[in-house]
This record gives sequence, C-alpha cells and structure tokens, in this order.
Amino acid sequence: MPLGANKAAIMGVAGVSTADVVLLSDQDADSDASIVFTSGITSTYGEYIFKFYNCNPETDATILYFYGSTDGGSSYGVTKTTTFGPYASIDEANGANTNFGYHTGKDVAQATDAHFLSYQTGNAADEHVSGEVHLFNPASTTYVKHFYARSAEHLSISYAGDNFSAGYFNTTSAINAIKFGFSSGDFEGTIKMWGVK
Repeated sequence: MPLGANKAAIMGVAGVSTADVVLLSDQDADSDASIVFTSGITSTYGEYIFKFYNCNPETDATILYFYGSTDGGSSYGVTKTTTFGPYASIDEANGANTNFGYHTGKDVAQATDAHFLSYQTGNAADEHVSGEVHLFNPASTTYVKHFYARSAEHLSISYAGDNFSAGYFNTTSAINAIKFGFSSGDFEGTIKMWGVK
C-alpha cells in the first residue's frame, strides 16, 4: 500500500487528503488561554473531528471545555443542550476505589455555557487530558448541530478518568468557529481538526 494514500493518518500532515479524511489544522498551545479554529469549518465536510492530545492545564483540578460560534469567532454565546456522562474512574493508589456515574452538574440545558470535555484534570507535569470531539454538519442552516465527545484524563486526585459527553448547538445558523480552553488558567497541548467527507 502506498504511503501517500495514508500519509495524513500516519504522519498527521495538514492539508494532505486521504480518500475520506483531511487534516485541516494542527495547533499547539504553549501557556495559552485557548485554541481557536476560525477557518476551514464549511459545507465542504459533513463531519469535523477535533482531537486533543496531552492537554495539561497550569491550574490544578480544572475542566477542558469547548464553545461554538456562528460569527467566525467574534463571540461564542451559542445556546446548547448537553449531557456529561457516563463517566468511570479508578484510584491509582487503590484499585478498590472506583466510580461510575453521571454528572448532572456539568449538563447544559438551553444555555450558552461551555460544554465540558473533562471532569477535573490535574496540572502535574505528567497529568493531562486527551480525547476527541465529533461535530456533525456544522454548516447546515436547517438543522441543529449535534456533537459527541470522549476523553481520558488523569484527575487531580490521582484517579484515571474515562468521560463520555454529547449535545447539540440549538441554532439553525452555521457553526463556523470552535474554541477550546480550560475553566481556569492557561494550558499546553495540541488540538487537530479533521474534515470527514
């Protein structure tokens, strides 16, 4: 199999096309408050995938979030309805301490609050959150915009966490910008955006 057909998936090279998936943007945060994607979210692709790698906050016990925008990133106050759960976690010091549940306090019900992607990420040098968000048909001017996410994190209390979340932007306007950041302070990490035909 030729390398060229799979280069984007293997090497992660922005702009290199495979049959169905194109890496559109690759951004790094280095003590930045946020990463924003303000171009490339168009009707060209029916699905966009955002993958976040080793996002390490400067503030302990903070939450990775994302917002959508209908005005190219001038504002991010799009109304949404979301759910955070189920989640699972286990204590690294004692495997008997486990949790499985649903975080009602992280839901958003017809509000412009951020959608949470993590629960309580630690800020030690080896602690971070990684995962992905799938956003469907953001350029539609007929339907609301659904998304779902999954993340794995090292919690500030030295637990391993596995999080599921989902929701929709309740707007028929096109979503054309996305913003990621933490609930407090700056962070380091990488976030990539793919378009899926």
